[in-house]
Amino acid sequence: MSPEKEKSQNVQDVFLNHIRKNKTPVTVFLVNGVKLQGIITWFDNFSVLLRRDGHTQLVYKHAISTVMPTGPIQLFEPDKNESAEPQG
Repeated sequence: MSPEKEKSQNVQDVFLNHIRKNKTPVTVFLVNGVKLQGIITWFDNFSVLLRRDGHTQLVYKHAISTVMPTGPIQLFEPDKNESAEPQG
């Protein structure tokens, strides 16, 4: 197996990296109810950089409730062997 296949990625990193690479505008809701909007330019385990109108804000992840892209995104290719409807 290749090293990329062995290393699993968590959904948070996949999601944030996707919206960062595509410069997808997002709305970030903080746990105190504040709404921030902008483009995520960088992130690590503890914080996110959010840019809007030429200004950059450092937002700590523990203060974030929700990150909502302005439009639909597709993180993974659908598996052709699985049905579109959940089984259960």
